[in-house]
Amino acid sequence: MSDEYNRRDFLKKTTAAGIGMSVAAAGLSACSSELKGPAAFFTVSPLQKVRVGFVGIGHQGSGHVRNLLRIPGVELAAVCDIVPDKVARAQQWAEEAGQAKPAGYSNGHEDFRRMCAEEDLDLVYTATPWRWHAPVMLEAMRNGKHAATEIPMAISLDECWELVETSEKTRRHCVAMENCCYDRVELMILNMVRQNLFGELLHAECGYLHDLRELKLSEFYEEEWRVQHAIDRDADLYPTHGFGPVTQWFDINRGNRLDYLVSMSSQSRGLNLYAEAKYGADSPEARQAYALGDVVTTLVQTHRGQTILITHDTDSPRPYTRKVLLQGTKGIVRKYPEALIHIEGRSEGHSWEELNIYQDEYEHPLWRGEMRARAEGAGHGGMDYFEDYRLIQCLLEGKPTDMDVYDGAMQAAVIELSERSIAGRGTPVDCPDFTRGAWQNREPLGIIEG
Repeated sequence: MSDEYNRRDFLKKTTAAGIGMSVAAAGLSACSSELKGPAAFFTVSPLQKVRVGFVGIGHQGSGHVRNLLRIPGVELAAVCDIVPDKVARAQQWAEEAGQAKPAGYSNGHEDFRRMCAEEDLDLVYTATPWRWHAPVMLEAMRNGKHAATEIPMAISLDECWELVETSEKTRRHCVAMENCCYDRVELMILNMVRQNLFGELLHAECGYLHDLRELKLSEFYEEEWRVQHAIDRDADLYPTHGFGPVTQWFDINRGNRLDYLVSMSSQSRGLNLYAEAKYGADSPEARQAYALGDVVTTLVQTHRGQTILITHDTDSPRPYTRKVLLQGTKGIVRKYPEALIHIEGRSEGHSWEELNIYQDEYEHPLWRGEMRARAEGAGHGGMDYFEDYRLIQCLLEGKPTDMDVYDGAMQAAVIELSERSIAGRGTPVDCPDFTRGAWQNREPLGIIEG
């Protein structure tokens, strides 16, 4: 089957045929000769400094703003949030860091559009609720700015395609900031993969299993935006924390691609039971119908024949895990509940070894020495600093970003693809090739130096 479909014609066919048909290799009407830009790891001229406009300065956004203010070469030029106090707080942080007071924007949910139009910025970075991620990035790119976002990059396939098309048309970077791709263990595993420690890769398991019941059913999320997704959709709503590193290990979009997936979900119980116990059986929270199944399971097959098992569970009582596991022909490694490894011919018998025994030999360069010291105190054990540092470094040096619009779109596509499969009673659903065939000629992500 060709990777070069006309997207509009393809969507007509899939709409007419129903959910069981492929939603996969839909592409632009442009021919492949026009795809020599971002698909070939496009770059822009190096920047002397990166003037940043930040949108959404809440829980995660605050951490990113603080990271950016201590990365050399960054100027926080503008800040935007629907809460004026959050804008004022970020402006104060900038001044305390020795920078000029950034311009402030807090005139409603769409004031980011005015910021993108008025401010002289190189990069617009957003950490808003999910539904605003794509709109903010689209507005940024259309105004000549690079764009970066907290994950997921988009919440629908249409948004994924629009971001890809806009990035290609405007020649602007569009990056999903998946911090777990910079986690110490995940990067160490990537280094092991690149040194062929596991042999040929066969299977991986990953996911996001995090008890969020209390946070979802409180005012923790501004305007209670997160629980609304659980009310509206039965899907893997948040796949990328586990999935992002796995796609790098498996060279997805870089010599390999996702082929198809199958998803199923369990019954929905967790939010209702929690609300009943906390607020009472007659409370609105307890009586609310939630579409999201408590456990959503997705099985993906790659072009090379590998399998990836993704799990989403945010409504059950459980310790946190991303369920990280990688199996190859020469061995296996896992991260949770403890980091263990077994390498044939090196590990004893059928026993596990502690992964940290391999650390001196396979530690990723980003986590060595001075770089690790720089990240100390940053969010999520330091990996938040690394993702921000690497984005800025690539812009300052005029290099391709570690992850690009194709990676962000591919990872975010799992949301709607899983939703379609669940609605079709586990129907196999083809995965889009956002590169339109260019994945065959793109080099895998290398081992990044600090």
